[in-house]
Amino acid sequence: MAEAADLIIGIDAGTSVMKAVAFTLAGRQIASASVRNSYRTGDDGSVTQSLDQTWLDCARALRGLGEKVENLSARAAAIAVTAQGDGTWLVGAGNRPVGDAWLWLDARAAPTVERLAASDADRQRFEATGTGLNTCQQGTQLAHMDRHFPELLAGAQAAMHCKDWLYLNLTGVRATDPSEVSFTFGNFRTRRYDDDVLAALGLTHRRNLLPEVIDGTETTHPLTAEAAAAAGLRAGTPVCLGYVDMCMTALGAGVRSEGRNAACSAIGSTGVHLQAKAVSDVVLNAERTGYVIALPIPGIVTQVQTNMGATINLDWLLQLGVDLLGEFGVTVGLNDMIGRVDQWIAASKPGNILYHPYISEAGERGPFVNARARANFTGLASRHRYPDLVRAVVEGLGMATRDCYAAMGALPSELRVSGGAARSASLRGTLGAALGAPVRVSTREEAGAAGASMMAAVAIGAYRTMDDCIADWVTPELGAAEQPKAEDTERMNRLFAAYSTVRRGIAPAWDILAAR
Repeated sequence: MAEAADLIIGIDAGTSVMKAVAFTLAGRQIASASVRNSYRTGDDGSVTQSLDQTWLDCARALRGLGEKVENLSARAAAIAVTAQGDGTWLVGAGNRPVGDAWLWLDARAAPTVERLAASDADRQRFEATGTGLNTCQQGTQLAHMDRHFPELLAGAQAAMHCKDWLYLNLTGVRATDPSEVSFTFGNFRTRRYDDDVLAALGLTHRRNLLPEVIDGTETTHPLTAEAAAAAGLRAGTPVCLGYVDMCMTALGAGVRSEGRNAACSAIGSTGVHLQAKAVSDVVLNAERTGYVIALPIPGIVTQVQTNMGATINLDWLLQLGVDLLGEFGVTVGLNDMIGRVDQWIAASKPGNILYHPYISEAGERGPFVNARARANFTGLASRHRYPDLVRAVVEGLGMATRDCYAAMGALPSELRVSGGAARSASLRGTLGAALGAPVRVSTREEAGAAGASMMAAVAIGAYRTMDDCIADWVTPELGAAEQPKAEDTERMNRLFAAYSTVRRGIAPAWDILAAR
């Protein structure tokens, strides 16, 4: 008797790692396999990746999953794919690559970003997309190629993203999804391409490169025989094109649950802050920063701000301690220092030190863009010691998080957090106090792959709606709400007023310091 198809395979092609994850139809993760990703960097700011190698790595990850899950081929009810966003993956005749992909890390389009951002048409583009211009995006990369590398586009038939390329290899279908469209070439209200946006980017004549838009919760395509042979799976298995990894991760980690919108922050090397809201509730800032990205739920989008440096600020301060101890022959690892953070914060007294966490050499990108922004302490006195600095840096991460959410309108009523830093009780408490909102930790391990797999679960009829799916896949993975103390929230409100004042006032000094 044939084995029941009771699993969904989620593919998450990140910048560092290609993952294939098996979930039950009810959302329990049972196995995963991964392959390290590889890309090349150049002195000209280029960061590129082989399309062919990316597909080979995907197939290898799927075969690796098959080695861990017995009868995976027969048990797979669907396959879903998400991946790193932005970037430009050009495909030509015979669905063959046109050169290597330009990744979201590629900086070559910087002068084109400056030129386009200065044009009168950019405000209209921003009003449609809800997304600030940056070098990551396919729109600015294509505009830069159009002017400086026309030979690349001469042989191209489709401009795709990473997950679109993998979907093409899995199904033979050229397509993209509403999330990439809504913040790059389209309008987040319609989830379709927008002629005014294309005109603002100077790409009206390249409209033919943009693939069909499909929604993976409604449309799937069968796995081809060739792809099935490469991946060790069954031909004909439905394949779902997920949305971009940023919103898939947020969906899997709890940006929405119990039919209500919430907020989700991933505090890692960078800070990524997403808030689910109805289209009518979107607030666009005057600085033209952030993103608005569609969720696979009708009428619901995520508004996004990302700050350049999060835990790298704490790593910097802790490494200072490691280096100083090393001068005296005491060997301490960075992980040892990280393990003491909560103790140091407990040993310090709440004070009035501010820290602006702009430690990245690239400056800041959210909620404002300034490549010259640099970190600073304010309010130091002779009585302050190392634990006080640790507290200030952690509180600075809370302030930066609030700064990002404030740029999106009203602060969220509840925050879900994911990432390794979420294990820190002091950081969770700081985030809750900074926002004046309860915090819940998501224990979902592979949130990106889960978000895409949830779309597939709806597409194949395992669930009627995404909210029905969320009830099984997301809500049980959320910890109890941790309420901030009223006195902590009051203090953080006061400090944030000072934080904002210093941030705006110090900006002219960054220009002076950057002068050669």
